[in-house]
Amino acid sequence: MKNVCLIGKPNVGKSSIFNRLIKEQKSIISDIAGVTRDRIYGIVTYNDKKFNLIDTGGIYGENSSFDENITVQAQLAIDTSDTILFVVDGTEDLSEADKKIRNMLKKSQKEVIVLVNKIDNDKRIDNIYNYYELGFEKVIGVSALHNLGFKELLDYLTKDINIGLENNEDILKFCFVGRPNVGKSSLINALLDEERVIVSDVAGTTRDAIDTRFTYNKEDYIVIDTAGMRKKGRIYENIEKYSLMRSLKAIDRSDVCVLVVDASEGIIEHDKHILSYAIDAGKGIVICINKWDTVKDPNEDIKRWKKELEVYFKFVPYINFVFTSAKTKKRLNTLMPEVIKAYENNRKELQTSLLNDCIMEAVSLHEPPSYKGKRLKIYFTHQTGTKPPKITFNVNNKNLVHFSYERYLENKIRETFDLVGTPIILQFKNKNDE
Repeated sequence: MKNVCLIGKPNVGKSSIFNRLIKEQKSIISDIAGVTRDRIYGIVTYNDKKFNLIDTGGIYGENSSFDENITVQAQLAIDTSDTILFVVDGTEDLSEADKKIRNMLKKSQKEVIVLVNKIDNDKRIDNIYNYYELGFEKVIGVSALHNLGFKELLDYLTKDINIGLENNEDILKFCFVGRPNVGKSSLINALLDEERVIVSDVAGTTRDAIDTRFTYNKEDYIVIDTAGMRKKGRIYENIEKYSLMRSLKAIDRSDVCVLVVDASEGIIEHDKHILSYAIDAGKGIVICINKWDTVKDPNEDIKRWKKELEVYFKFVPYINFVFTSAKTKKRLNTLMPEVIKAYENNRKELQTSLLNDCIMEAVSLHEPPSYKGKRLKIYFTHQTGTKPPKITFNVNNKNLVHFSYERYLENKIRETFDLVGTPIILQFKNKNDE
């Protein structure tokens, strides 16, 4: 999927533009219980076309001092993006900060669109021409406040995106994601060395990923490794919140994502942040606790770890865990069966009659709560999509669906059908809706 990022100095309206694009195009960003995260990333949908949108902090403030971390974060976003939206304030003259950012973007050799914000009325339209001085070919005026100019912007951003263009090769692709230095590349090397059947190393479709094809149990698979950044390696690694940007395209192109956690360090909040992006993307998921060779008492520690994992990842009880050591290759044989299971369940098709039987039984055991004398009625249920499975309920009034009852229905579906390792989407439609 295409990556687009917002870059600019403070107070030019980057976050307002980000929120406008996400909200107006009705992109789905799941607020999953148990996950708190900064909204630095979202999926924008426009005319059935999608792209990733990355927000960044303001760089080069007016006092000429700036937070080095913010600048590095911006550079990370630039490095992982296909197109950059350089946001400037249409009510102000060009500043030294704008020119510094211009120089930074020129070096990137990426496609840059100058986005002139706060063009709120006809009098300000002529201000747009002042920004051609920055030396970029494409300049577009918008108003985040009044929702002006976004159609032109979105038409341009999506003109080279083909709807439904996918690699139809029927082969399971999976990637390892996680914080820096948890052993992602070591796991890949151990996995490939164990099978000793590497077919080919081919450059991935993105600059920051490498695809490797291999054979397991006489079936072909592709594992996607996210390559390290080429510049300022250590400082890039230290900004863990932004390390996920290196994995976004790998997640997009994968069928299954394996979240790698370091057994020697334990689980931190950022692990949940990274996991949430794979969930948002609807991918099959496995959690791998790596460096299991570092624990003192594996038999006792595995009990403790399982309890901790159930607490930390209670919002995704459907995900399985494996405990491995890339160094010693112990328990490595447990990984691929879980990857394959998550893949198969992610594209599973549920029989309509069995699905309706499941929901009828669920309702008979626990009918929906009433609200102001009205009660939800479920007429018919069927599957309307895969990757991940999407279940549509035809109901009398979708506004009567309470979050807790939706969760109850999901649990009943999972009890009836094997959907381990995959998120599912429940959609409610009024009976007479198209």
